[in-house]
Amino acid sequence: MKFMLFILPTVPATFAERRKLRPIGRNNDRVQQMIGQVREIATLADDAGFDVLAMTEHHFHSEGLEVSVAPIPFFADLAARTRRIRFASLILALPAWDPIRLAEEIAMLDHLTRGRFIAGIGRGYQDRWINVLGQQYGVTGARSDGGAEDRRNREVFEELFAVMKMAWTEDAFSFKGKYYQVPAPFEQGIRNWSVAQSWTGQYGAPGEVDSEGVVRKISVVPKPYTQPHPELWQAFSFSPDTLQWCAAQDLMPWILASDPGAFRALCETYRSASARHGRPLELGQNIGAFRMVHLGESYQAAFELGESALGAAFVHYFSGFGFFEEFRRPGETGEVPRTYQRMVDSSFALCGTADSVKRQIDEIRKNANPEWFGWYLDQGLMSQDDIRRQIEVFAEKIMPEFK
Repeated sequence: MKFMLFILPTVPATFAERRKLRPIGRNNDRVQQMIGQVREIATLADDAGFDVLAMTEHHFHSEGLEVSVAPIPFFADLAARTRRIRFASLILALPAWDPIRLAEEIAMLDHLTRGRFIAGIGRGYQDRWINVLGQQYGVTGARSDGGAEDRRNREVFEELFAVMKMAWTEDAFSFKGKYYQVPAPFEQGIRNWSVAQSWTGQYGAPGEVDSEGVVRKISVVPKPYTQPHPELWQAFSFSPDTLQWCAAQDLMPWILASDPGAFRALCETYRSASARHGRPLELGQNIGAFRMVHLGESYQAAFELGESALGAAFVHYFSGFGFFEEFRRPGETGEVPRTYQRMVDSSFALCGTADSVKRQIDEIRKNANPEWFGWYLDQGLMSQDDIRRQIEVFAEKIMPEFK
């Protein structure tokens, strides 16, 4: 089993301080504290033997909980301070990007880290920023409900994904889709390129310009350091349709569902779909299980620590996006209790002593044998001293049993 630490770069503060210092996301002193904490976690994780440190992409978080606005330069900074750990974006929301610009940014980071970057991509679910940054495509956040807005988000995502892969793998390409075209305008080509014959025609990629000096293709540079492109991940999956797409495109999914039966069923779905696309896998191979972890000298100590930190944030914030539906029990009706206790009972928050958490991870392994285990860490919501102790205990007493 391989291990990932996942963080949402969070401005460190109590909930009372967030209210007093609003908008704390624009408080430079606190942002500097956040950067320092993330840097320390990266070096701790590197030394402790974690395989990957991941963060997501989010914007406009004035409340300070998800200030992961620029993961690519942040990863470049962290890579320069570490030796071997890899970095993963979980996720970069394609419908909010120009696909060629993102392809360039990822390829450059791949070079700067010499292959230590994993490109995690997704559709994005938060309207507050997807609607703004993706306005050129007319998208909203992903609904995962199969409705018109959800279908449009997925259609845009899949088209931009195709463009990004062409930018990585083809020396020169053209493309005409519903939402994007290369060159632009596509039929006319780009005619105002005054060095077409004297420069590009002689030194550029073959086919970039035609015999009349019209730009007909583009060549995106550099190509990635990792060939044909960096490893691709998708998060956070609980939809069979998403898993089918991941299998077709050879992306590794991180599965959010924590109920053992539901988790195994999704692993089986991915395995079957991969086999249909010519990639036979063992059960759990190329799959990540995503969980919280809270450790203490007793169950009660671990519970109180988790409930007051990421547990509280999950209840007050993430529940608003429907994540607690993943913790609904078979046959249960009405609203799912929005409590940390429900997260523990649903095996999403692994809580207890080191030996207890070790047994809980072993149950996940026995159930579906996922290749990866991802730990959603409480950075910014728990004291940095507690964060250090959590990482040290996990690395010394739990991780060696599964490595």
